[in-house]
Amino acid sequence: MSRITHIELDDSNLPPPTPEIEQERKVAMFDLLEENSFDLPKRDDRVVPEGPYHVGLSIKEKRLVFDIASEAGEKAAEFHLSLSPFRQVVKDYWSICESYFDAVKNLPPSQIETIDMARRGIHNEGARILQERLEGKAEVDTDTARRLFTLICVLHFGA
Repeated sequence: MSRITHIELDDSNLPPPTPEIEQERKVAMFDLLEENSFDLPKRDDRVVPEGPYHVGLSIKEKRLVFDIASEAGEKAAEFHLSLSPFRQVVKDYWSICESYFDAVKNLPPSQIETIDMARRGIHNEGARILQERLEGKAEVDTDTARRLFTLICVLHFGA
C-alpha cells in the first residue's frame, strides 16, 4: 500500500489548543508520518495518482474534509465525511483523556493503567468508525486509522 508523507491540519478557525491537546496532535502526526498505510482505490474508470500522498484534514460546513494530493501536487481525491458518526466517540474520547491527564498528575500507576485501557478502547472504536466511513474512498490499516482519529479529535475539539 501507499503511504502519507505529509499531513496538514487546517485549524486556522479553531481556538488555540490546550497543551494536552497540542501534545496529542504532535504525537499523532509524528507517529502517523513514521509509519502508516494509506491508499486510494480505483473508482469507476478514473485514474488515481499513485502515492505517496499529502493529506489535508479540515472541518468545513460541519463535515470532515480529506484533501489528498500526490507528492507532485496533483489532486488525487477529495472526500467529505459527515461528523455525526464521530460525535459521541469523540466526546467520550476527550472525556476519558481529561480523566487520564488528571490521573497522571494525582493517581497511582494502577489507576492510571485502568483509565488508559478505557481510553484505548474508545480510541479503537473511533478508528473502526473511521475505517468504515473511508470504505471505498481510502484504504487504511488500524494503526493509521487510530492516528487519523486522534487528528480528527483535535479538529473536532475546536470546531
